[in-house]
Amino acid sequence: MTNSAAKRDRKNSPPVVTTAVEPEANKFSNGIPSAEQCAAELMEAMPAIMQFIRTEMRSQRENNLSIPQFRVLAFLSRQPGASLSEVADHLGVTRATASTMTDRLVKHGYVDRSDNPQERRHINLKLTESGSDRLQEAREAVRAKIANLFGDLTTEQLTTIFSGLTMLHQKFKTIH
Repeated sequence: MTNSAAKRDRKNSPPVVTTAVEPEANKFSNGIPSAEQCAAELMEAMPAIMQFIRTEMRSQRENNLSIPQFRVLAFLSRQPGASLSEVADHLGVTRATASTMTDRLVKHGYVDRSDNPQERRHINLKLTESGSDRLQEAREAVRAKIANLFGDLTTEQLTTIFSGLTMLHQKFKTIH
């Protein structure tokens, strides 16, 4: 095959997609990544991972729940009895915005409001059983999509991912 014919053939053939994690040791001095390189890779990987999760969560939308509303449900599952201010801080929005979101979740029956016995001006928020079920359904569906994505990885690759994610979780959990 001539050089131009080979170029034409490559141009018309489907792209080669590899799913195996390629060794990247040649990027590192002594084959070991530095903390700075790990941080850079984490910051590059997270947007793509979060975009995938957001897209899948959107596909699970019921009753027009938004991603921020799902985030409220997830936050309240980890922080039952949180205040409206804590929800607003978590989402990075104003209290008025958090209040509007919470009102919709209360209207859907996913969140309960109750007065804070220590401070009359504050309310406590918690998931209802329905809110907990809805969050769990969405999480399970997204988890299944991720598991499907990982389906062609080797046991060694899965173990590496699991170990790395466990370490990251432990490291970042200690910050807050």
